[in-house]
Amino acid sequence: MRTLSVIGIGTGNPEHMTVQGIKALNRAEIVLIPRKGEAKEDLADLRRAICERFLDNPETRIVTFDLPVRDAGNPSYRDGVDDWHAAIARLYADLLSEHIGADGHAAFLVWGDPSLYDSTLRIIERLRVETDAAFALEVVPGITSLQALAASHRMPINTIGGAIQITTGRRLRAEGFPPNADTLLVMLDGNCAFETLPGDAFDIYWGAYLGTEDEIAIAGRLKEVAAAIVEARREARSRKGWLMDTYLLRRR
Repeated sequence: MRTLSVIGIGTGNPEHMTVQGIKALNRAEIVLIPRKGEAKEDLADLRRAICERFLDNPETRIVTFDLPVRDAGNPSYRDGVDDWHAAIARLYADLLSEHIGADGHAAFLVWGDPSLYDSTLRIIERLRVETDAAFALEVVPGITSLQALAASHRMPINTIGGAIQITTGRRLRAEGFPPNADTLLVMLDGNCAFETLPGDAFDIYWGAYLGTEDEIAIAGRLKEVAAAIVEARREARSRKGWLMDTYLLRRR
């Protein structure tokens, strides 16, 4: 039976790799590294740098592949994502058949933690269902961007006895700040949904490229720092070609 290891690698700093993750990496026969186009080649380079630093099994091979692109023009976000995941699952099936045998071991290096706003586990489950494939699945947790954000701002995520919620920029823009939470952690916000909130009512703690030498961190009353965050995002995306950021909102 094949074994698939899904390894959380943190937010971009190779030192986020855990001992458990390094051991899983070195048990693998192949390590699958996706390419997401020239503008995001840094993401593949980071995975390669992790392998160069921590991989000491001479039998382990690196397999790079071009990741399918989601059709952003699909009027239904969910349908677009579903089609995208189906294409990736088919590609995974082809890669596994091509590069490892029936008892082989493949590793996937997942940004952050596999359980939080990453679809690798969903796609692997789809692979299992649609191909009737049998494999053992190993999941190694990683440092999330939310943990790295709190560390960079030297703060606890929760207030004493207060509720926290994790959401996306899309839902924040559509629904506003949840009434039953004191703290909101926002991921995947490409359109600065925090600008829709009353600036006097919240503090914001924002960070991009967390844990890396390119890290940017801005915090303060929302109305006082929102414009600076918008400009920092624009400049960073222009400079690097891609942006990974997250932020925490807290009621004042």
